[in-house]
Amino acid sequence: MSPRPSDMPSPAPGHRGPSPSAVRHHRTAGRRGPTATRRAARTGQYLALLGYLVFLAFPLLWLVSTAFKPPRELASLHPGWIPDHPTLDNFRQAFDEQPLLRSAGNSLIASLAAAVITVVIATPMAYVMARHHRSALSRAATGWIVVSQAFPFVLVIIPLFLVLKEVRLIDSRSGLIMVYVVWSLPFALWMLAGYARAVPRELEEAAAVDGAGRLRVLVSVTMPLLTPGIVATALFAFITAWNEFFFALVLLKSPRKQTMPIILTHFIGTEGVADLGPLAAASLLATLPSLVLFALIQRRITSGTLAGAVKH
Repeated sequence: MSPRPSDMPSPAPGHRGPSPSAVRHHRTAGRRGPTATRRAARTGQYLALLGYLVFLAFPLLWLVSTAFKPPRELASLHPGWIPDHPTLDNFRQAFDEQPLLRSAGNSLIASLAAAVITVVIATPMAYVMARHHRSALSRAATGWIVVSQAFPFVLVIIPLFLVLKEVRLIDSRSGLIMVYVVWSLPFALWMLAGYARAVPRELEEAAAVDGAGRLRVLVSVTMPLLTPGIVATALFAFITAWNEFFFALVLLKSPRKQTMPIILTHFIGTEGVADLGPLAAASLLATLPSLVLFALIQRRITSGTLAGAVKH
């Protein structure tokens, strides 16, 4: 049985209930727990990100330090982070021993050509895949992308060499660029297809209702929104070609056509002993183009993404 109202205890005379300040204090104490938990989680995330950045930056910082150390400090059993007597002799020796400028030019031509051709081929294909992702052709292209990424270099280099030999593209810059394009194309398609799916159909339909033709819709509406993806894909194709070593080693025979990664191996002697100072200096020079290119392009990637979000 539920108690009758007459049986309920009555409040003491003069009791007015909790004060407003006590109520606010109680609510603040209730909120403090989740807020402190969120702050602790965010602090942990920042610390993990900082540790990851330090992990990524360590090889580059050590490379910079080694490039400016004299031979005596390089041979020290307890090397330090900052050179005691920094020198540019390693850079002078690297340029004197190997044709770094010529090899950098070869790498730059092959990388830029591969990036441009990859983007030109991948952009329309990725758009078709995104707009007709349920078709048999799109599913076949997706399967080809997945399967192609599972093959290592060693399995394809012999048949690739034989094919290029038949068409007389061995020791040819054109043959190397063709290989870079074919190798980068699957992942470039996958990247651009994701960007193309993010472009809303409503924008294209609205432009078509306003009287714009199909070509005008693609050029004026779709392509500006795809610009961040195109730039990111071009950057990926460029860095992949710039750092590639195995294909260039097998396909290029003439010393005048060798790329930067191959030239770096010349700083290692026949007995496997590396000329550490010049090697670090040359490696630092080989790393700079990718870093500079990314620093110049990353603002456009960010601004293009924000512009696309505003238009959406």
